[in-house]
Amino acid sequence: MKICFAASSGGHLEQLMMLYPMMKKHDSFIITEKTTYEFKSKDIKLYTVSQINRREILFFLKLLYLFFNSLFIFLKEKPDAVISTGALATIPICILAKLFKKKLIFIESFSKISSPTLTGKLLYKKADIFLVQWEEMKKYYPNAIYGGGIY
Repeated sequence: MKICFAASSGGHLEQLMMLYPMMKKHDSFIITEKTTYEFKSKDIKLYTVSQINRREILFFLKLLYLFFNSLFIFLKEKPDAVISTGALATIPICILAKLFKKKLIFIESFSKISSPTLTGKLLYKKADIFLVQWEEMKKYYPNAIYGGGIY
């Protein structure tokens, strides 16, 4: 099974890297944003995509570019599943997983205890498995699976 692990840089990526043992067990690759954040993917194949901010004037053009960049990676790697901790830069690869009838697993951020993320709200009904790391988040995502913290 080939798995795409997708996260924006920083805390989302650090959470995703808690799944490193799973990455090692499977044919895996990582997609994250290209930023100045120092990240070592260890020995897992790494792809970077453009960082995006929904408040930018050129947001929709950048989102379109991000979608096609993600499509290129998706078609090249052909993952069977996408596991994501969000955020915005990962939405295209998650949508592509569903368009190509692949499994999508979304893990809501550990830092969100009392309110949902925008990415979580967008992907909640699309994900095959939606995990929350805090029991309190089930009030926002009633069909989610409480999995505890991945830390």
